[in-house]
Amino acid sequence: MTEGDGSGRDTAIGDRPTIDPPRWFVEQANISDPAVYETFEQEWPDCWDRAADLLDWDEPYDDVFRGGDDPPFEWFPGGRLNASYNCIDRHLPERKNQLALIWEGHLDESRTYTYRELHREVNAVAAALREQGIEEDDVVTIYLPMVPELPIVMLACVRLGVVHNVVFAGFSADALAERMERTGSELLVTCDGYYRRGSAVAQKNKADNARIAVEQDVSVVVLDILNRDVHLGEGYYDYDTLRAAHDGETVDPVPRDASDTLFRIYTSGTTGEPKAVDHTTGGYLAHVAWTAESVLDIKPEDTYWCSADIGWITGHSYIVYGPLALGTTAVLYNGTPDHPEKDRVWEIVERYAVDVFYTAPTAVRTFMKWGEEYPDSHDLSSLRLLGTVGEPIDERAWRWYREHIGGGECPVVDTWWQTETGAILVSTLPGVDAMKPGAAGKPLPGIETDVVDPAGESVEVDEAGELVVTRPWPGMPSDLRTGEGWGEAATFGDEWRYYPEDGASVDGDGYVTVLGRVDDAINVAGRRFSTMELESAITGVTGVAEAAVVGASHETAGTALYAYVSPEDGYTETDLRGRIESAVRDAIGGVATPETVVFTPDLPKTRSGKVMRRLLTAVANGEELGDTSALRNPEILGELQSATPER
Repeated sequence: MTEGDGSGRDTAIGDRPTIDPPRWFVEQANISDPAVYETFEQEWPDCWDRAADLLDWDEPYDDVFRGGDDPPFEWFPGGRLNASYNCIDRHLPERKNQLALIWEGHLDESRTYTYRELHREVNAVAAALREQGIEEDDVVTIYLPMVPELPIVMLACVRLGVVHNVVFAGFSADALAERMERTGSELLVTCDGYYRRGSAVAQKNKADNARIAVEQDVSVVVLDILNRDVHLGEGYYDYDTLRAAHDGETVDPVPRDASDTLFRIYTSGTTGEPKAVDHTTGGYLAHVAWTAESVLDIKPEDTYWCSADIGWITGHSYIVYGPLALGTTAVLYNGTPDHPEKDRVWEIVERYAVDVFYTAPTAVRTFMKWGEEYPDSHDLSSLRLLGTVGEPIDERAWRWYREHIGGGECPVVDTWWQTETGAILVSTLPGVDAMKPGAAGKPLPGIETDVVDPAGESVEVDEAGELVVTRPWPGMPSDLRTGEGWGEAATFGDEWRYYPEDGASVDGDGYVTVLGRVDDAINVAGRRFSTMELESAITGVTGVAEAAVVGASHETAGTALYAYVSPEDGYTETDLRGRIESAVRDAIGGVATPETVVFTPDLPKTRSGKVMRRLLTAVANGEELGDTSALRNPEILGELQSATPER
């Protein structure tokens, strides 16, 4: 790759535009030496001791990695450490009075915790859990919204060597019961309720129903948020009372083997059966700390905001464990980006002088739809780095994000990873690599990927195929590490591979473009289309903020394409319909022209910002919708059903 001049101006490599990181960013970046790639390759696997060195170990590990071509794989065997100690205690000598957490609530309330205050809270809650009979390797289920008590309980659990099982607060009672049943969890931490878009959600009612549905006896600790004097019967305990009884107590962190489970988390189950993923203490914590430092460029003096919900893996890795392991200040927000006004996010960025902002592409497209007047009304000059996570971001949204949020200067890291990987695997290093809008970047140092065809052979440059990870990584989950759950892994000859089930292509410079889930591809008249390919063509039309394409049954073609399109403010169906159809024909071909284009003010999304294509597919086919409890905007479904032509 040819190097740019460091000015941040657009350059060109082949026929794809690139943007070099500006000199001011490179000069202060945590990693700015391009030789890091070669060093990691030459020294693999010992290169990963750089990640382990970011942590404090109770007992040093014997080796960085043990394993051959196939599992079992061991990361940092012999090492012992505690995640709570690494996220809190070790920072006290230098940063006890520095803010660890800043919390902004839905009703404009706020709280802050210094590292010393966080240490006090976590110890008190750990002592309370211990009094409830919770012991090492037990599982505690946490069913809380984005309040400070959520990371506090997580850190209290791991302080005791207890496994936490966080369930997204928006999930139904059935989803909670299923996850509690599978883990055998006998203690649940929840709340009476919380506010969402100005309305109270009765969280305890859902928890009550889940408790009844499971076979094991479950004790419930209830946090009072709504102040409505909810009755607590037998087996229920008040969070504040338990915590107050142990205020000032100190609980020694329990050393854990590097291979011991840190937490369990379930994939969302929005497209199928939820899957349990267990992440380990040593490898996972080292991996998230290293990527938080190298990709997100987090420094202890930063104020850092990841807008995800802690109920998902992004919140575990890049709100709690990665940032706090580095001793930074993390922002938590319990609310929506448009309440009370559509500038809420930028008001928070300005108020706290946020340095690094990490959000979902869906959120970026929503901000773009609302208009630049909202970010333009606030001082966002504190921002140094922007990031995206959760799905591919198209070039137009990427450029809008950098221009209107990053002032045309901030590097943007488009990160690829998933629940199963635990931490980022593919991205640019912002202090090293040029950015290519629309492409995630190269595999990070120490990570090895390929793009293969159905036979497992590498595809040609720029040809679409399936992304595979061809070498173990520290943050890998227990089943892939031990080989007990081969579901997404296989061997080809002597080569072990992990299949994330994402389509991708790779260019001549090694940059990976993620094309979306393999099962999101749609077959029309014998031709297979990537939904990412189709949606990028549509969102490339000026005036289109978001688009989702699904397949619907068709008598002749077998499958017809239905495009659900959300326009930017000021644009109408009349303005856009013909231009959308032309854009798809020009970019892909006439056979890809959508059978139906449905215009909608919004798309059905989870509270983490992901579009629920399963529901759009059901709407397009006139089918039952099924479980909609994960939606943040269920009211949009009726509008979509009314606007979709009957089949």
